[in-house]
Amino acid sequence: MIQIATTVPRFAPGDLVVHQRYRYRGVVVAVDEHCRADSSWYLKNRTQPDQSQPWYHVLVHGGGQTTYAAQSSLATDSSGEPIDHPLVEEFFTEFVGSKYRRNDRPWPGW
Repeated sequence: MIQIATTVPRFAPGDLVVHQRYRYRGVVVAVDEHCRADSSWYLKNRTQPDQSQPWYHVLVHGGGQTTYAAQSSLATDSSGEPIDHPLVEEFFTEFVGSKYRRNDRPWPGW
């Protein structure tokens, strides 16, 4: 059973992040209060971070990959560089001051 998160999300849609273990850069598209992936997906995750913390849908720089990462796995990307991903224009209107402005298009739910 997943406990409801009591941690306030550190990142918001449009924030640039870097994965602390795998070192990829990305942009947050959506935030979940806790891990919403099913148990089979979670058990395949090598690190299995706490499910009750905020989790983020991230567009990964340099290709078409998206990830679902726990808050404890992410840090702020201070490069200030835009993200190269084919879906950036689907979810963001512009890149201003090292942050993307999110549009109203919903992220596909679980």
